[in-house]
Amino acid sequence: MSRTDKQKKGALKICAVLRKSGFEALFAGGYVRDCLLGRKAGDIDIATNARPEEVASLFPRSVAIGAAFGVIMVIENKIPYEVATFRCDGVYEDGRRPLSVQFVDAKEDALRRDFTINALFMDPESEKIIDYVGGQQDLEKGIVRTVGEARQRFAEDRLRMLRAVRFSASLDFSMDEACLSAIQDMAPQIHGISSERICEEMNKILVSGRARPALELLDNTGLLRELFPEINAMKGVEQPPQFHPEGDVFQHTLLALEQLPEGVSFTLAMAALLHDVGKPVTQTIEDRIRFTRHEHEGSRMADRICKGLRISNRKRNAIVWLVKNHMRLKDFMKMRPAKQLRYMADPGFEELLELGRIDALASNKDTSLISDIKKHVEELRAMQDKQALIINGHDLIQQGYAPGNHFRELLSQVENELVEGKFKTKEEALAYLLQHFPPPLGKK
Repeated sequence: MSRTDKQKKGALKICAVLRKSGFEALFAGGYVRDCLLGRKAGDIDIATNARPEEVASLFPRSVAIGAAFGVIMVIENKIPYEVATFRCDGVYEDGRRPLSVQFVDAKEDALRRDFTINALFMDPESEKIIDYVGGQQDLEKGIVRTVGEARQRFAEDRLRMLRAVRFSASLDFSMDEACLSAIQDMAPQIHGISSERICEEMNKILVSGRARPALELLDNTGLLRELFPEINAMKGVEQPPQFHPEGDVFQHTLLALEQLPEGVSFTLAMAALLHDVGKPVTQTIEDRIRFTRHEHEGSRMADRICKGLRISNRKRNAIVWLVKNHMRLKDFMKMRPAKQLRYMADPGFEELLELGRIDALASNKDTSLISDIKKHVEELRAMQDKQALIINGHDLIQQGYAPGNHFRELLSQVENELVEGKFKTKEEALAYLLQHFPPPLGKK
C-alpha cells in the first residue's frame, strides 16, 4: 500500500471515530483543492465540531499543537493528522494571528479562511464537496480570490499576500483584481511578518517548478521590492550582449528560475535566484560591460539575505558556496587534476554543475562546458577508484614509515602525482615515496 493510500486510510479511520462519537468530521483545505484539480494531494487535514479536549480524549496518541486555536495533532499508523475544530477568529492586532477564537459550525469556519479555493470541505465517505464560498467555481475558472474582502483578509495575516502569490503561480491561476490591488497597496506591511514564515513560503515557491511566474508576480505586486530589494535592483542592469543575448540581469535570473524543476532542492533554487545578485553593484562600463568579481560580492550579499531569512547555517553555507563558485566552472578544465579533485570532493559540487547548466541555458544556451566537465569528472573518479588499490597506510608501515598524522600527507602526495600521470602501479608509487619522502630511519 502506498503512503497516499495509507494516509487516506488513516484519515478515514479518524473521521469514523469522530462520527461514531456523534461529531461531524470533514476533509478540509488544500487536500480537497488538490483532489478536485487532479493534483497529487498532500497532507489530509480534518475539520470537526468536536472541541479540542474531546478530540484528545478520543485519540490517546495525540498532541495539542494549538489547542487554544482548536488544533490537535492525531497520530494514526505513524502518520500525523491535524484535526481542527470549526472556528471563527477574533480580533487580529499584530497582522499575524487572532487574539482569540470562537468555536462555530462548518460554514462559519469556511468564511474565516484565506482563499475560496482553500475553503472547501469534502465528506470523507461520499466524497461530496461542501462549498460555502464559491471555491469550486473559482477552481474551474482558475482564479485566486480571497474569502470576503481582500484587504481585511490580508490585514488579519499579512503572510496571506505571499501565499496568494504562491497559489497563483504554482497552480497557474490568475489573481483576482481585488486581491491584486490589495496586495499592491499593502505590500510595505509585509515587513511585520517573521523571517521564518517568509522563508517557509519562499521555499515552497522556489521548489514548486513555477519559480519564474512567482518572481514575476512578486514584482507585479510590489512584494519583490519590499522583500528582496537586491533582486529588484537587477532590473535594467545591462549585460554584454555577446555573452548574454537574453537581456538584463533580472531577465537572466527569470530565465534561470524557469529551468528549476518541481522538487528541486532549496539550496540550488536559492543559488539560482541569487547567483548574479552581486552584478548591480559591480557593473563597470569601459571597453565593454564588466562585472569584476561579482561572484565574491554576490556571495557576501547572499550570506546577508540568507541570514535575514533565518535559513539554517548548513543551507546558508551551501547557498553562499554555490554563488561564490559558480564562475569557477569556466576554469575547471584548466585546473591541475589535484585541484579538480578537491572541488569534486565538496558536497555541493553536483549542485554547482547543475547551477552552471542552468546559468548557461539562461544566457547563450551553450552547455558544452558542463558536459565536458561531467565527462572529465567521470574519468577522474575512475582513476580515484584505481588509486584506492595502489597504496594505503598498511603499505607505508611495511616500508618502514611510523604510523601518524603524516600518513594523510603522504597519501595525498601520492594522489596528486597519480592524477598527474607520474605512475600507475603500487611499485612505482612506493618507489616515488621512498625517493622523495624516505622514512627517518630508512626502510626496516
